Amino acid sequence: MRFIYPAIFKQEPDGHYEGYFPDLDECHSRGDTLDEVLENAREAAADWISLELSEDDGRLPAVSEEDDLVLGEGEFVRFISLTYRFLDGWDE
Repeated sequence: MRFIYPAIFKQEPDGHYEGYFPDLDECHSRGDTLDEVLENAREAAADWISLELSEDDGRLPAVSEEDDLVLGEGEFVRFISLTYRFLDGWDE
């Protein structure tokens, strides 16, 4: 199953990047480059979603529309896509 969530990023004064997912509570990433923070965000979101889906209700939050996001100075949005493979019940 494919999930796509918006993440908000900003380059800090020292040059590194920080990002967070407004829809995924406490899901953050950091990296020295834009490529690194995007990859770290993808991994953080995958871990977050995996944990949520392992819970009893297995519900994920709704995805925010880009127009509904409030950005601070210097912030920008990237949509992070990841694929989650459900393996329960899989027989080879």
